[in-house]
Amino acid sequence: MKLLFAGDIVGGPGRRCFARWATRYKAEQRADVIVVNAENAAGGRGITEPLAEELFAAGADAITLGDHTWDQKDVGPYLDREPRIVRPANFAPGCPGHGHTIIDTPDGPLLVVNLIGRVFMPPQDCPLRTVDQLLKQQGTRARMIFVDMHAEATSEKIIMGRFLDGRVSAVAGTHTHVPTADECILPRGTGYITDAGMTGPKDSVLGREVQPILQRFLTGLPTKFDIAKNDVRLEGVLFDIDPQTGRTRKVQRISEHMT
Repeated sequence: MKLLFAGDIVGGPGRRCFARWATRYKAEQRADVIVVNAENAAGGRGITEPLAEELFAAGADAITLGDHTWDQKDVGPYLDREPRIVRPANFAPGCPGHGHTIIDTPDGPLLVVNLIGRVFMPPQDCPLRTVDQLLKQQGTRARMIFVDMHAEATSEKIIMGRFLDGRVSAVAGTHTHVPTADECILPRGTGYITDAGMTGPKDSVLGREVQPILQRFLTGLPTKFDIAKNDVRLEGVLFDIDPQTGRTRKVQRISEHMT
């Protein structure tokens, strides 16, 4: 089973690039299932129902979120209604939405889990204990399991990969918007990468126009960070998962230019 995971979508350029490549990957049978982190889809801050539906129509089978989950007003009721969009499972109990979802695929069910880190991030429940409990409750429902670990610190993402090695099919980090070159299959068969990168404009500072951010660093004054426009790419990872064992057979980092 070929699972394409697309790194954080940033704004309109990222959404358009995702739509182009998601459609192509499915049409050419290069991906059976597509999961995308879209917590920056709405102008760089959060997501809305219309934008999520746009991504589903383009080919996303599940959408994961992160620290910008609540940035858009009134998104909570939509997260409650739509099981295919998942916010971090280790948010406080009682938060709207779902921390995991099950996708039916021709090769069997795929469990998708979203987690958020605690290092250099707002305080949340422990992601390690949360996913441990979640797998005890839900892990028997699917042999194939994918985890998006949305975190700032590389060490926290790496330890999550090691903690889940052999228990899930793949772990991909998100949040920093910079792809790492450490894609691998861990000793017990879990596919892993510390950060999948960004789906958006690379001629930028993490998807934003360069000059306003430069001024912010030079002066410390508040500045509006507009979404950049140039050199738009889809960055992500393609995991080839054995549906019989749930182990990853191959990991391929990808970068597709908007053409």
